[in-house]
Amino acid sequence: MLENQKVDIKIKLASLWASATFCYLYGDYFELYTPDKVNSLITGDNIMDNPTTLLIASIILAIPSIMIPVSILVKPKINRILNLLFGTSFTIMMMFIGISSTNEWYLFYVFLAFLESVITALIVWYAWKWPIKKTI
Repeated sequence: MLENQKVDIKIKLASLWASATFCYLYGDYFELYTPDKVNSLITGDNIMDNPTTLLIASIILAIPSIMIPVSILVKPKINRILNLLFGTSFTIMMMFIGISSTNEWYLFYVFLAFLESVITALIVWYAWKWPIKKTI
C-alpha cells in the first residue's frame, strides 16, 4: 500500500505557482502561431512595441516566477499575505483575459486563462486555509 505523505503548505503553494507560470509561458509561446503574429513582431505593429509596455509585462509575468521561491522561503505571515494578494490579482486578471478573448484563434488563451484562474484560485484557497499554529 502506498503511503500518502502530508505535503507542507509552502510546497503546495510553490508547485501551484510553478504550474501557473508554465501555463503563462505556453500561452505566450502558442500565440506565436496565430495569424500575423510573427509579421507584427517584425514590423513593430505589436502591442509590445515599446520599452514601457515590455517592462510592465515583464514585471507582471515575473511575479508568478518569484512567488515559487517566496512561497518556500518567506515566513508564514508575510507568505500568506503575498499569496492571497497575488493569487487574487492573477485570478481576476486571467478571468478578464478569458472573457475578453473572442477570436477563434485565441480559444487556447481562453482555455489557458480558465486553467490559470483555477490554479491561482487554489493558491488563494490554500493561503486562506493555511493552518494557524496554536500557542499555549
